[in-house]
Amino acid sequence: MSGLGRGGRGALLLKALEKPVKLPGQPAPGQQQQQEQQPQEAKPTETDAAQKSLPVGRGISSQLMAQTASAASQPPPAAESKPPVESMSKMTIQEPKITKKMEKGTAGAEVPVVANYIPIKATFGGAYQYAVSYSPDIESKSIRYQLLNEHRDVIGKTRAFDGAVLFLPKKLDEDTKMLTSTRKTDGAEIRLTITFVKHLDPEDRQCMQLYNIMFRRVMRILEMSQVGRYYYNPNQPVPIPQHKLELWPGYITAIEHYEGGLMLLADVSHRLLRTESVLQFMYAFYQKKPQNFQSEVTKKLVGNIVLTRYNNKTYRIDDIAWDKNPQNKFVFHSGEEMSYIDYYAKSYNKKIDDIDQPLLIHRPKPMKGQKAPANEVICLIPELCSMTGLTDEIRSDFRVMKDISSHTRVSPGDREKSMKNFVSNIYSNEKALEELMNWGLELDRNLLQLQGRNLPAEKILLGSTSFTANREADWGREATRENVISAVNLNNWIVIYTKRDEAKAMDFCNTMGKVAPAMGIQVSQPMNVHLKDERTETYLKAIRDNLNPKVQMVVTIFPTSRDDRYAAVKKLCCVESPVPSQCINARTISQANKLRSVTQKIALQINCKLGGELWALEIPMRSVMVVGIDVYHDGGKGGRSIGGFVASTNKTFTRWYSRVCFQQPGQELIDGLKVCFTASLRKYHEVNHDLPERIIVYRDGVGDGQLHVVANYEVQQFSDCFALFGESYKPKMAVIVVQKRINMRIFAATSQGGKLDNPPPGSVVDHTVTRKDWFDFFLVSQHVRQGTVSPTHYVVVHDESGLKADHLQRLSYKLTHLYYNWPGTVRVPAPCQYAHKLAYLVGCSLHKDPALELSDRLFFL
Repeated sequence: MSGLGRGGRGALLLKALEKPVKLPGQPAPGQQQQQEQQPQEAKPTETDAAQKSLPVGRGISSQLMAQTASAASQPPPAAESKPPVESMSKMTIQEPKITKKMEKGTAGAEVPVVANYIPIKATFGGAYQYAVSYSPDIESKSIRYQLLNEHRDVIGKTRAFDGAVLFLPKKLDEDTKMLTSTRKTDGAEIRLTITFVKHLDPEDRQCMQLYNIMFRRVMRILEMSQVGRYYYNPNQPVPIPQHKLELWPGYITAIEHYEGGLMLLADVSHRLLRTESVLQFMYAFYQKKPQNFQSEVTKKLVGNIVLTRYNNKTYRIDDIAWDKNPQNKFVFHSGEEMSYIDYYAKSYNKKIDDIDQPLLIHRPKPMKGQKAPANEVICLIPELCSMTGLTDEIRSDFRVMKDISSHTRVSPGDREKSMKNFVSNIYSNEKALEELMNWGLELDRNLLQLQGRNLPAEKILLGSTSFTANREADWGREATRENVISAVNLNNWIVIYTKRDEAKAMDFCNTMGKVAPAMGIQVSQPMNVHLKDERTETYLKAIRDNLNPKVQMVVTIFPTSRDDRYAAVKKLCCVESPVPSQCINARTISQANKLRSVTQKIALQINCKLGGELWALEIPMRSVMVVGIDVYHDGGKGGRSIGGFVASTNKTFTRWYSRVCFQQPGQELIDGLKVCFTASLRKYHEVNHDLPERIIVYRDGVGDGQLHVVANYEVQQFSDCFALFGESYKPKMAVIVVQKRINMRIFAATSQGGKLDNPPPGSVVDHTVTRKDWFDFFLVSQHVRQGTVSPTHYVVVHDESGLKADHLQRLSYKLTHLYYNWPGTVRVPAPCQYAHKLAYLVGCSLHKDPALELSDRLFFL
């Protein structure tokens, strides 16, 4: 494409530029520059000195350093020249508090299943750790590599070294080795001391990290490129040209020691890339919005991740240097001064067409335990950077998402085929196979086969009838044709709409009057409020003017989707003047052929918000309170976190009490649990005139690294609350962490020639692929018609409940049926999903504590 040069389209950008922005640590413009720098409620809908920038980034800089070093000596292996993200010398493992292992469950019929794990046989029995010191001391890692590399005859060619810590698959003949090398730069004699530290058992956590580092080498040998955390094949992209997108196929891999032994977790992954460059995005954006171009495009780009295709690395855009361009010069590590144009031509054979385009700025974050270089920035060329990820516009385009999902939704059979091809590729590649064998690892050629269990189907209880849930279908038809358990008649409600939506509003109100009685809900005619315009202030004024203590519900019909208007209405109805509210997009109720089914679901939702109960399950447990906790990170208020807390208040788990607490920026675990938990116990006592004897807490949003924090810190906060209700009050409690973002998959082995399919809802696996130190299990609670179903991982981090494994597993499955926004099973227990909805509403729209008057109703659905 033509450049942004003089007389070309680039002149448009140059003309639009405002006053140049001075970057931190850079000279002012003009000086010589050697330093470069369902229906859910219808919401209107990631080398050098200070102040010196690198031309491409730390990865490229290290490559250039390695190229220079290779002229003097043989370079070290790839894994040595590019150490793992966290230095092996800084591997510190925090052992969590261990809860006592339970007996395995027995409920349900046993079924054969296959999991996406590949068993590994370790023949060497671990690894050996050594400390390497230099005298005199050497600071440069590359020189440390070179000096150690001269002694391959002593240490062998198989090793992992980060400059200080050396790992070998076999032990040396002496615990301390004294070696001598000659530094080629000045001929100085350097003494190396290699000291034995310890033997790492294959089950050792540090050995697992070493094996995973080694497996990254295998992925590179297979010519896979690391993009972000995982590895992808850039040589086999799947183009989606109609949307300017392409998919890179890849794999997620992780070696871990489970109850069944050492295994490789492997799954299919896809990396979505946009084929347009950042420069093309700038051109298109300028054509649409030339006004305030610089500030507007900065807002759009800053924070986005871009891919540099010449080295397949990703960078986060932290700023745009509008006063710089590819003609600017920087000081190369050799001391030579060169322009970005010359650098890319010399290093990557890339010609930059537009010599006037601005530069993208990336500020590297330090690795753990390292200090960030002062004012270090990486300058990138927009023309050579590809956009990654999806914009809001793309996500809202049904056609685009449908075309993407046709490639990313992989069936169980195709997933198994891909995994077997992956193992075959390793065995057919001599270098990859040698890397595994040198560490004494041998991969099984097949996926893991084991026995799972299928829990019994649940009985759904309605107001006057009951039925057994169909595993492959929801019960929406039954829920809208039978009486709900507890109906709240809608006698006094307000409907607010604009003049152009009057007909839709009338049709909706009339339909409400027809469909609600079939569910046992009586609906009176509402107070209709016409608005002269659709301004946010007009909606707020109408609500304030018509609100009185008798109003049960405020229904607002919005002509278009606007987040600010939705947030303003919700803030008024949930914080300032507490009243249950329902926001509807006019488009949702505009189709006559769908109006009845849509209105039925809205009627159910309104009944929940008024305190009604829709359906229940048979749960033969007495005096039990179930708690759900989740966290939302509020980007609009300095990145603080909102903890959603939801607790049951009756024995059928159909009524809930909710609270929120606010946390400091970036904090995931909740500090305000005492307030929320104490309030929920008081509410439980108010409703039942007694305190619960058992408490089951489901904690969502916790990664593996935080399990011990939940087990020790949060559990202690719960326990401290009990003393407030008397010394004798000591309920039996269990805390279960719920993990959704996992890569584990379970496949059902069908009788049709061993073909794999999705397992039915209620499938449980609680052995072999579970943790050695925790009681945990995997549960499939949903049915999917496309792709592969994802199980949910439940980790019991604290258990004094006295319940058996079967009880916790069946309770968890039952609770996935009780989320009232969907007449079917959901992926997590209902209290977790409610806590998520509450935290999301507060984080996105309210930014304040909801009024306590609404806390005993599901106002946040």
